[in-house]
Amino acid sequence: MPDLSTLLSDLAAEGDTLDALVAPLPAGGWATPTPAAGWTIAHQVAHLAWTDRQTLAAATGPEAFDSVLAAALVDPDGFVEAGAAEGAAEPPAELLEGWRAGRRKVLDALAEVAPGAKLPWFGPPMGAASMATARLMETWAHGQDVADALGVEREPTARLRHVAHIGVRTRDFAYRNRGLEPPTDPFHVILTGPDGEVWTWGPDDGPQSVTGPALDFCLLVTQRRNRADLALTAQGPDADRWLDLAQAFAGPPGTGRSPAAGH
Repeated sequence: MPDLSTLLSDLAAEGDTLDALVAPLPAGGWATPTPAAGWTIAHQVAHLAWTDRQTLAAATGPEAFDSVLAAALVDPDGFVEAGAAEGAAEPPAELLEGWRAGRRKVLDALAEVAPGAKLPWFGPPMGAASMATARLMETWAHGQDVADALGVEREPTARLRHVAHIGVRTRDFAYRNRGLEPPTDPFHVILTGPDGEVWTWGPDDGPQSVTGPALDFCLLVTQRRNRADLALTAQGPDADRWLDLAQAFAGPPGTGRSPAAGH
């Protein structure tokens, strides 16, 4: 794992990348539909701003997060949808400024978390580094929806390693989130980064493995592309099954995306 300062710098850069996509949009452009059913670009940014507020509550302490978690447990899907809808109803300029302010507060708050401290969350509690990684993953994933809505091809960066890392680390969570028992043994995950560097997780001699481009793996674990459209290879039945279940985000299992035409 990189140190916290590196993670926070990369989180800031990921937010700035998305900011550069949405800031030039006219007010009407924020109403552009994205691949997420019922969500416009405004919903995507509003969701990130909403999640920043939950992150700040978590960083404040367990007591501050208790009411947030209680509301989420009543209606997990509705809780997230309501937060996105509320923010999307704001004038775009206000939404953008609020999101920017929230991003800065999250960076400052995570930098102040004591080493070893765990922050409550909708999934397992996380340290500051893991929370920063999760925020980067979400920013990248929702940024992908915005890029798709605008027909923009984003240039992959080495920040994908953080997204891939959380995708690997959440393997067992993805199983248990569906009421399934995860495999006993870790898989060997071998991914090729945007610059050709090879990133690996798990034992080199693991009998089951997943290989492919890091970008494709990140699109899979964030459920931004259907497995049929990605160049990922699984060796072993458990590894193959995982690619159908992978979920790098907290909350209920996602429904994923439909295959592209022809698949």
